[in-house]
Amino acid sequence: MTNLLIDTCVWLDIAKSTKGEGILHLIEQLISENKIELIIPEIVLTEFDRNKDRTIASAKKSVSEHLKKVRELVFSYSDKDNRQNILNELNNLDHLIPIKSDIVTYSITRIETLFKQSLIIRIDNDIKIKATDRAINKLAPFHLSKNSIGDALIIESYAKFQRENKKEKIAFVTHNKNDFSLQNGNQKLPHEDLMDIFKNSNSNYYINLLDCLNDIEPDFIEELGVFENWETDPRGITEISDKIKEFDKKIWYNRHKILETKIENGEVQIIDYTDFHSQSIQNSIVKEIWETAKQNAKIVEENYGKENLDFDDFEWGMINGKLSALRWILGEEWDNLDT
Repeated sequence: MTNLLIDTCVWLDIAKSTKGEGILHLIEQLISENKIELIIPEIVLTEFDRNKDRTIASAKKSVSEHLKKVRELVFSYSDKDNRQNILNELNNLDHLIPIKSDIVTYSITRIETLFKQSLIIRIDNDIKIKATDRAINKLAPFHLSKNSIGDALIIESYAKFQRENKKEKIAFVTHNKNDFSLQNGNQKLPHEDLMDIFKNSNSNYYINLLDCLNDIEPDFIEELGVFENWETDPRGITEISDKIKEFDKKIWYNRHKILETKIENGEVQIIDYTDFHSQSIQNSIVKEIWETAKQNAKIVEENYGKENLDFDDFEWGMINGKLSALRWILGEEWDNLDT
């Protein structure tokens, strides 16, 4: 049997996914077959309860907004002969909106039932102290200079269970790759600061629940045909835009530090605006512009952590490539790396 700790974000994603019902059925079956046992930190119960109403409302709102945009396109571009037929179909789809939120509500009820049947890990002083130590030392999940106490309590709950049950098989599943996965490398591996927790061969890290369940019981998964019906949901425009913004800021910061070095070495001079002319643009920078740039650099350091902005040439190349690819997805030309 494998003891399975599933992060809050994964449970919420299951609840709002169109494939969630099949995944929950799979989990329920594996529990009934004594293939897995769920271990749930108290903080997961708290976080799930705090976010479940928002998840239900979001499911309903997303469908409503999509239909609204479709109606606008119909009125703008469809011919009069077909317009009413299309609108009638959209009106029929309106009836599916409550069904969508009902499905999410039903999934949440099933998840909460699973919680009640699971082993609950109480957040004791030992877990709190170790989570606080991570914050003080800026260890993952605190490496991004943000409040990650909930994530720290979850991973320390996992670590405590592992310490107390060394001979038991245990697995951790999360979608929160930024906080838990290896930085600038294979995100299927845990962050460097978490390697000790997963160094035991009985302790495994996953960013995909189906991959985890397939490793636990591949024959059972294949029999149910889950992988054949599973599709990865595409990234949302908000997530893509956020990543573009992040890579843009990091690349700008790298160029700023290069310019800073050139100024320190005397290769670039800081000049007054009155002394600026087009011929000197390659080897000088206006004082006011440089002061603003330094202020912006401090903001980038505060947002991402100065310790997370030091990359080697290969890593900078990867970041540049990711920015170019994401901008291409949104319609820009290849190799647009302007910042």
